[in-house]
Amino acid sequence: MNDVLSFLVTGAVEPPVLDSVDGWWRQHLELARRFSVPADLALAGGFRADRLGFAFASGYHAAHRALFPGLPEDRPTALCATESTGAHPAAIQTRLSREEGPWTLSGEKSFVTLGTSAELLLVVATEGQDAQGRNRLRLVAVDSKRAGVHVAPLPELPFVPEVPHAEVWFEDVRVAPEEVLPGDGYARYLKPFRTVEDSHVHLAVLGWLLQVGRRSGWPDAVREELLALAVMMRGVSLADPAAVATHLALGGALEMTRGALERCEPLWASVDAATRERWERDRRLLGVAGKVRAKRLEAARARLSGGSSEGSSLV
Repeated sequence: MNDVLSFLVTGAVEPPVLDSVDGWWRQHLELARRFSVPADLALAGGFRADRLGFAFASGYHAAHRALFPGLPEDRPTALCATESTGAHPAAIQTRLSREEGPWTLSGEKSFVTLGTSAELLLVVATEGQDAQGRNRLRLVAVDSKRAGVHVAPLPELPFVPEVPHAEVWFEDVRVAPEEVLPGDGYARYLKPFRTVEDSHVHLAVLGWLLQVGRRSGWPDAVREELLALAVMMRGVSLADPAAVATHLALGGALEMTRGALERCEPLWASVDAATRERWERDRRLLGVAGKVRAKRLEAARARLSGGSSEGSSLV
């Protein structure tokens, strides 16, 4: 970890201008060659971002590297889960089927982050229902240029507009057996992703804030608090994302980060106008999925009070 800590406290504080997702990805790849641990990559990517949107993109992609370590590191990826009825396991209708011959994938995903720039799509699909009528989910890695894959850009969001989103649909897309990832698509991938994403995105945000704080002359005590929060969040990111204790620790870390952001409010007056104005526009990003986080923490507390073991996973 010493390498990334040194990077955060001594690295150049004038980030290069990133005027496109392609520019962000080139920088992200360069950093990935230096920082092999996804948490460190998230911190470094945030620190070198010139805006919150590209810090988020580095944290999001680092989360993929953490959860899917066997995927190629040099190809941008996007997780395709959300459908028109949501991302709950019961809402997934995209189907992976094989009657005769190869596997095929058919269905639609309504909201895919970085979908227009992804080369590899990680698609949550159902194989059908089990005896209790629950969806049996799998995760499939599909090339975005394969025949039958269609990607359509969505309108820009009112915050972090630099981060593109897309609708994606699949029409009888052929899938090789090795492209179906091992394990249950829900328990092994979809369920823990929000936890992994939260820790890595917030690492990237903390890295970005450290750069802003150093560049803008924020007090030493503030920058040291942000650095300490980054060290803490890194530890959470390395913990088992299915464990109750991890969810409790993450809940505490997120609350401490929120408090630090509130204490930084008066300091934004010293930040250059362009960065400050983007922050005012983009800070809404940090509140996305707040209800999901609150429910996750509530469930972890309930499991703990019920006498669940430390390593129990949440339902």
